[in-house]
Amino acid sequence: MKENLTKKIIREHIVEGEMIPGTEIALKIDQTLVQDATGTMVWQQFRTFGIPKVKNDISITFIDHNMIQTGFENPDDHLFLQSMASRYGAIFSRPGNGISHFAYLERYDLPGATMLGSDSHTCHAGALCVLAMGAGGAEVAAAMAGIPFYVRMPKVVKVHLTNELPAWVSAKDVILEILRRMSVKGGVGKVLEYSGPGIETLSVYERSTLANMGQETGATSTLFPSDGIAKRFLEAQGRKEDWKEILPDPDAEYDEVLEIDLSKVEPLIAKPHSPGNVVPVREVAGLPVRQVAVGSSVNSSYRDLMMVARILKGKHVAPNLHMTMSPGSRQILLNLLREGVLMDMTLAGVRALEVACGPCIGMGAAPPSGGISLRTFNRNFRGRSGTAADQVYLCSPETATATAISGVITDPRDLGEPIEIIEPERYMTYTADFLPPSEDPESVEIVEGPNIKPLPDVPPLEQVIEAEVVIALGDNVSTDDILPGGNKVLPLRSNIPAIAEYTFVYVDEGFVSRMKEKKKGILVGGENWGQGSSREHAVIAPMYLGVRAVVARSFARIHLANLVNYDVLPLAFDNPDDLDGIELGHRLRIEGIRDALGSGSQITVKNLTTSQSYSTRAPLTQRQIDILLMGGLSRWVRDQLG
Repeated sequence: MKENLTKKIIREHIVEGEMIPGTEIALKIDQTLVQDATGTMVWQQFRTFGIPKVKNDISITFIDHNMIQTGFENPDDHLFLQSMASRYGAIFSRPGNGISHFAYLERYDLPGATMLGSDSHTCHAGALCVLAMGAGGAEVAAAMAGIPFYVRMPKVVKVHLTNELPAWVSAKDVILEILRRMSVKGGVGKVLEYSGPGIETLSVYERSTLANMGQETGATSTLFPSDGIAKRFLEAQGRKEDWKEILPDPDAEYDEVLEIDLSKVEPLIAKPHSPGNVVPVREVAGLPVRQVAVGSSVNSSYRDLMMVARILKGKHVAPNLHMTMSPGSRQILLNLLREGVLMDMTLAGVRALEVACGPCIGMGAAPPSGGISLRTFNRNFRGRSGTAADQVYLCSPETATATAISGVITDPRDLGEPIEIIEPERYMTYTADFLPPSEDPESVEIVEGPNIKPLPDVPPLEQVIEAEVVIALGDNVSTDDILPGGNKVLPLRSNIPAIAEYTFVYVDEGFVSRMKEKKKGILVGGENWGQGSSREHAVIAPMYLGVRAVVARSFARIHLANLVNYDVLPLAFDNPDDLDGIELGHRLRIEGIRDALGSGSQITVKNLTTSQSYSTRAPLTQRQIDILLMGGLSRWVRDQLG
């Protein structure tokens, strides 16, 4: 059989199962990535396993999300993470060193490796042919303890690119075109693997835009070949020895094929409140804008920010808006300084922010209520910006900068003569703020501030769950809907009792008080429940409040695993239309749960309010069922470790 890239890497790392799409496989994980918004949960769970040292080849803990220090919470968390990394054998990336995905890409991504990260956009590393996947913190902690990562064998979609992009059209427009075709759930259970002559026209930084936002289709991962483009990038990073050629076999087999003629792609934009709500820029051109933000974990590369600077040279930001810029890494910032282009941005009126995810996760630069914010980010879920009544559009750096100059949404093709960005043969590299672990780990004192609370107990799965529907929603409910980001919420990531107070705050302000009154509840929703972030807090907080089951039409991959990991029962309707008969306040009864899970039987959900019954199933593998019955992933891992 002629193998594609995905199967080649999986074959080298598979330790259990067979490469049959839809069946569960287990993979050895070479590298793990932890970031601060999810990291305290990861490290707290890792510590319970009794493992003296992280077992991956490379494990790095990044400080890149919770950077605004308006109180003691974030700096306390940073010290905790630094001391845990030093004690248990991980590299620590200091605040300001880089957004994890860019800093890792530049310094540590290894073609052909597997990576698991407690950030859904870990798939960014696929730009250098790393099979990189996001996961909940519990699964990352397990991988750090040497437990394989379990995932359903994905289907592989060949994204075949031909020709080259027209002037003023860039990689962001390509991934928006893919989202327009596939939707935000079209990639679930799949790897997007890029091929064709068109990929030779895309630099690694441009490929990283496509890899990063593959997650917005729900894809398990994204892969590019390790070819001459990857070789030139690693050579320019001073890492020639890390390159090896990895190409799909000639006539490799794929499950699906998506053909994209790059020459026909035009500037695109995602309207509120979904990355999949994509239209041509020309259809919304002329709308007045209050904010433009470039950078963050996608489109903050050297290439993208150089493009922004070149467009702005000799011009100025329009008076009706303000513009921010967030570099992807300190190394990128240093290279921009070396080129002198930060002067052009500064003279143009751009507000330079620190090297961090920042506005993308609602940490600073929140837009005004109702005012349009044009962002080069990867997500525009309602309220994610930190403003409840936000109007966030997603676009390319070219579209964002053209808009910043004019004051209204502008097609970048109106800018005139195109600008070509030529990347340097050798980047100025920077490694000083990657701190190695201690050579004397036993002497390291773990720093735990008062905001770091123990993980809440995971209640065992019951045989019978009877409770009211405490929230009933439609399709594509995101983790931001369940538990938002922002500078009020993110500092509480180490304190579940405190952060739980913000559960569904932008969707239903009465949810938390209702849960405190009812003590127990069931969530009901539509397709793709839990899309978006890997944040397990979107499961832990509802669990802490008393949510015992979620009944939906379907689930996003990472969120489904997180529900299992914390013993919250996920059930999928056999008949999707059954959702329409369930309302807030209806009382549901689910009987014989443990027996049905053990036998693989269907599970009947009875609506005691309407006297209707619904046939459901737990969309889980046998291992996940075992985890549910055992009381969550941490208990299962400890059992595996003996």
